Amino acid sequence: MVAQKLPRRPNYKIRYIRQNWGLYLCLLPGIVFYLIFCYAPMAGIVVAFKDYNIFKGVLESPWAGLKYFRQLLDLPNFWNVIRNTLMLNVLSLVFGFPAPIILALMLNELRSTAFKRVSQSLLYIPHFMSWIILASILTNLLSPQYGAINGIIKFFGGEPIFFLADPFWWTVAYVLSGVWAGVGWGTIIYMAALTAIDQALYEAATIDGASRMQRIWFITIPSIMPTVVIMLILQIGKLVSIGFEHPMAMYNPLVSDVAEVISTFTYSMGIQRGQYSLTTALGLLQSIINLIMIVTANKITKKLGSDGLY
Repeated sequence: MVAQKLPRRPNYKIRYIRQNWGLYLCLLPGIVFYLIFCYAPMAGIVVAFKDYNIFKGVLESPWAGLKYFRQLLDLPNFWNVIRNTLMLNVLSLVFGFPAPIILALMLNELRSTAFKRVSQSLLYIPHFMSWIILASILTNLLSPQYGAINGIIKFFGGEPIFFLADPFWWTVAYVLSGVWAGVGWGTIIYMAALTAIDQALYEAATIDGASRMQRIWFITIPSIMPTVVIMLILQIGKLVSIGFEHPMAMYNPLVSDVAEVISTFTYSMGIQRGQYSLTTALGLLQSIINLIMIVTANKITKKLGSDGLY
C-alpha cells in the first residue's frame, strides 16, 4: 500500500494578513511610535539598580542593587508625597469620574441639535488648553484682591479667602479645576457609547409607557455600563500616577504639604538635583504599583460579572 499524502491545510492567518495588508500598513506608524518612544526607553529601568553617573553612562556605571529603593523608602517626605498623590487622585476620581457620565446623559437628552453642538464645543475647549493658561485663569478668578469669586464674597459682607494659599482650599481648587479641564474629553467617550444604543429599545419603552427617567435608568445606563467599567479600571490603574503640568502650574511653597506629589518630587530630585537612579527607582516602583492595581481591579470586575479590560 502506498501512503497517500494528506492535503496541506491552508494557513488562514497568513491569508487574512495578505488580504488585509492595507490595514496592517496603517498600524505600522503606531507600532513604530510605541517601539521607539515607549518600549525602547524601558531599557533605562536598569538605572534604578546602578549608581548612575552621566559621564560614565549606563553600561560603565557600577551596580548598586536595591540601594536606591531603600534610600527612597527612608526619605522623610516620601510617604507624604505618596499620601498627597493618592489623596488628590482619589478625590479627582470621586468627583471627576461621574461628571462626564452625567453630562453625557444630559446632552443626550437635548432635543436642540444646535444647542447641543455649542455646549459640546464649549465643554471640549479646556481640554485642549495648556495648564499654564488654565492655572492663570484660575489664579485671576481666585485672587483675594481682584478675583471674581472673592468679589462676590466681599459683596455679601464676607472676608476674602486666600484660596491658593490655604491647603484645604488649594485641594478643592485642584480637584474642581481637574474636573473642569477633563469633563469635556470624558463626555466625548460616553457620547460615542450612547450613539451605539439601538433606538428601537427607546421606541419600545415609550410605547410601553416608560418615562424619560425610566428609559435612562433601564436602557441608557445599562447599555453604556461596559464603557463605564473599562474607564473606571483605567482610572484605578493610574491612582499612583499624576500629571506634572497640573500640580506644577498650581504649586506654591505655602501649600507644599499637600501639593508635593510624585511628579513634582521626581522633577525636583531628578532634574534639579541630578539624582537619576533615585527617581528611576521611584518610577519603577510607581509602575509596579499601578500594574498591580489595574490587574486587581480587572479581576474584581470580572468576578462581579462585568466585562473586564482584557
